Amino acid sequence: MSIIVPNTLGKNYLEHGVFGQLTEYAEFFKSLSDTTMGFVSSGSYTVTNIDTYVFTSIQGTLESIHDILFKGRINDSYPLLRKYYDSAIINIYTNLYLQDNFGLDNFIVEKIDNWVKGKEKIPSFKVMSDYIIKSPKVAEITDLIYNASTFKGSSLEKIRNKCNEHTHYFYYHNLLINDNEIYLPKRINLLDTFSKELREIFILHISYLFYINDHYMSSTDYMDCMECGMTPEENSQYWVASFVQDIFDNWIKKYRPDIARTIKSSTCMKLE
Repeated sequence: MSIIVPNTLGKNYLEHGVFGQLTEYAEFFKSLSDTTMGFVSSGSYTVTNIDTYVFTSIQGTLESIHDILFKGRINDSYPLLRKYYDSAIINIYTNLYLQDNFGLDNFIVEKIDNWVKGKEKIPSFKVMSDYIIKSPKVAEITDLIYNASTFKGSSLEKIRNKCNEHTHYFYYHNLLINDNEIYLPKRINLLDTFSKELREIFILHISYLFYINDHYMSSTDYMDCMECGMTPEENSQYWVASFVQDIFDNWIKKYRPDIARTIKSSTCMKLE
């Protein structure tokens, strides 16, 4: 089905940077899905890394946001932004929970394995957020993301509340911005704000992910050599995939250099 765009949106709207941003994020998750497929998810019976399909699902959500925004349905984009936010927290929580509970005496982490098998629901957003925020393992990132060891009162809480407001039509204005045929003088400003909120969630997600699972950043050069029977270059297991370095440069280093420094100082990966 083709996307029909009304004339009321205008060139400035249709060429807004948020569309390139969404495309870049979606392509990143597609590439990350491909490279993490070979990593085993410890603590689950699954053969394929469970994050592989989490990442492709997020890719799909970001592509859906792109298409909906491109049609001028700004209000409809916020429930999907909330969905991405939920997916990010789920992804961080499950990785952290697996690391905290997996061991030789607990080879299968039942709570996560049951979630994968559809036998048990994932905990609530609040429970997962609290678990992440209270974890000493990621305290360095938490202090930088939330600027305090609590979700309440943070800019991320405000984004979460805003997504809920748009989902439930708490304000009449939220309903109006879903009409792409009426004149809205601040439509570009709304896209500017959406872009910043999307960026904040993305940085939250990738910062925790790279801090917890820094091997996800690795290029395929080392394994490609091993599979071909060749001797890999020394320390090539620490090389970073080019698409990871690009996203790190474009979004984390540029907008949160403090987080970039923390990730680089905590990993053996050769981030530039």
